Amino acid sequence: MRKDYTKKLSNVIEINETEIQNHLEELVRGTVEKTINSMLDAEADALCNASRYERSEARKDTRAGHYKRDLQTKAGQVKLKVPRHNVCSQ
Repeated sequence: MRKDYTKKLSNVIEINETEIQNHLEELVRGTVEKTINSMLDAEADALCNASRYERSEARKDTRAGHYKRDLQTKAGQVKLKVPRHNVCSQ
């Protein structure tokens, strides 16, 4: 009886390697997308000398939204939100 239980259990557990591979690829692609978008935001903060929505005397320019671009990477195509900014005349 114990042998049948083990046999049934092995029939119940099924590993779909293709599904696991697809899930991992999507996870990596999403991580790459988030990382690049975070880096673009950090660069825009450095150029403005202030973060988004921050009021500061040291602010060099203002944010003007973002535009979307697609980037092909080894991890797959990622959607970027490239920040726009306007230079303040002082």
